[in-house]
Amino acid sequence: MNPWLLSIPIAYLLGSIPFGYLLVKIFRHEDIRATGSGNIGATNVARSGAKGLGIATLLLDLGKAFLAVKIAQHLAPGDYDLAVVAAVAAILGHVYPIWLGFRGGKGVASALGIFLALTPAAAACTFAVFLVVVLITRYVSLASIIGSATFPLFGFYFVPQRTPIVIAGFLFIPLLIIVKHLGNIRRLIAGTESRFGKKKAVA
Repeated sequence: MNPWLLSIPIAYLLGSIPFGYLLVKIFRHEDIRATGSGNIGATNVARSGAKGLGIATLLLDLGKAFLAVKIAQHLAPGDYDLAVVAAVAAILGHVYPIWLGFRGGKGVASALGIFLALTPAAAACTFAVFLVVVLITRYVSLASIIGSATFPLFGFYFVPQRTPIVIAGFLFIPLLIIVKHLGNIRRLIAGTESRFGKKKAVA
């Protein structure tokens, strides 16, 4: 079977597994969408009072996206274009999961998993930027935005295969994450965004 026809649906379906929603529903019998920002991602899960579940959500969201790309790489070794398209499908699955009416997370943890699978060196640099911004500002949303914006710089530096698909994918994924943070950007400008470590959560 054509690896493109197999890899892309697998990547989307893996990406669309709503781990944050499932973990909170299973262990706390709550709907995470009714808590804090209503987001199903790791930050909102952790801020809801379930830090352990937040960490688990982060790792699982990262892992599902990493696996989605690795499956594509296994099915078509050396086809970097397909790996990037699978990465895009996985992040779209997370942000727009079919199981939750296409209302998912913001894709930060899943993006890190994708970046680790596509280019570990660029992923490490991007994560370092994220950590520095969090440590300085305690704004997870700002760190996510700045980290995402820097990924293409690192990605294009470390990845020699700069085909149109690779270029488009490396730009699309960070842009999608930034667009999903537009509400956070407005709150950052207004000075009303919550800092990490405080219970009031809108990130």
